[in-house]
Amino acid sequence: MCMKRHQDFYKLKTVLPLFLFLLYAFIILMIPFPVYAAEKVRVSDIRFWSYPDYTRVVINLSENTDYTQNRLAHPDRLYFDLKNSTLNKELLKTISVGNGMLRTVRAGQFSENTVRVVLDLDKMTSYKVLTMEDPIRLIIDIYGQKQAAAVKKRIVLDPGHGGHDPGAVGPRNLYEKDVVLDIALKLKKILGQEQEFEVFLTRETDVFIPLEQRTAIANSKNADMFISIHANASTRRDAKGIETYLLNWSNDEEAMKVAARENAISLKKMKKMNEGRDVLDIMLSDLRRDSKREESLNLATVVQKNMVSGLNKSYSHVVDHGVKQALFYVLFGAQMPSVLVEVSFISNPLEEKLLSKDSYRMELAQSIASGVNKYMSALPEGQTVARNSRNVAP
Repeated sequence: MCMKRHQDFYKLKTVLPLFLFLLYAFIILMIPFPVYAAEKVRVSDIRFWSYPDYTRVVINLSENTDYTQNRLAHPDRLYFDLKNSTLNKELLKTISVGNGMLRTVRAGQFSENTVRVVLDLDKMTSYKVLTMEDPIRLIIDIYGQKQAAAVKKRIVLDPGHGGHDPGAVGPRNLYEKDVVLDIALKLKKILGQEQEFEVFLTRETDVFIPLEQRTAIANSKNADMFISIHANASTRRDAKGIETYLLNWSNDEEAMKVAARENAISLKKMKKMNEGRDVLDIMLSDLRRDSKREESLNLATVVQKNMVSGLNKSYSHVVDHGVKQALFYVLFGAQMPSVLVEVSFISNPLEEKLLSKDSYRMELAQSIASGVNKYMSALPEGQTVARNSRNVAP
């Protein structure tokens, strides 16, 4: 009898916790809870850069969101519906452009959960859409009517960083932004001595230019070539050498680290970009279709080779990292052969010392110029490099 009671007690002790847990779960499920909607994406800013046959519109968002797009007639307009979004109350609702391609940009709360951005068109021949992060931006490139071809070949040089963005900083506080600006100014002077070249800089002073504006400047000039100039950096102090990049997918860890730093995003986000290929696949297919990827590869190869051979004349043990590929924001949407050069590692004490010297910067500029000249001279007589549908305006 005593044994039976002990067994019954043991069973009760085992089953009771399970019974109480199930009862608690049932009560919780029966209690009504308020449903909280996901926090809406905030449309915080809309701005544009306008040029004779090209306009770039940039929409700043607090988070990534889905959107739909469509084009309507009578009147001609292009609209984007941003899902689960709300419009910043301080945002100007109508922005006047009036450049012959785009009349106005309008934004409004189309519904409780949708912001509609409308581009009122005038004479648009085509458009492209891409996205960037940190901050998250939806970018719309609008292209207008063809212009007369330029006599000179146009080159746009882009000294990286600037203003409040110092870029990489060396062990002795040498700023990347100062080094690359000086190299770009020297390079402009050297190339400017060639009568067939017209050379532009995205910045000529210590000012900050957003990455998306740098590409817009190159497109607005209808450039035949775009070269973005940077100094490399690594957590390894012994890392050194020179490398040149073109825009493309890459699974190379080191290449993604360089692109993440230049894009001012985390390596995690950089890797995520390699997973989401929808919009960028369209952009890269355009590059392949217009032969610009092949031209960019040729340009990168010639520039890299000449930088290494040029520096080897005066300096020993120049490390050649070769030509690489990565997703650099500054090359997104470029309508011409475009490359990004990493001239040396500013994080390396020895190479930082070299970069601080005027003579070394001059030799870098001369070596890049030699590569540009060889690339241009290899083109068939009278051929412009950027063989897209929009020729250059004089």
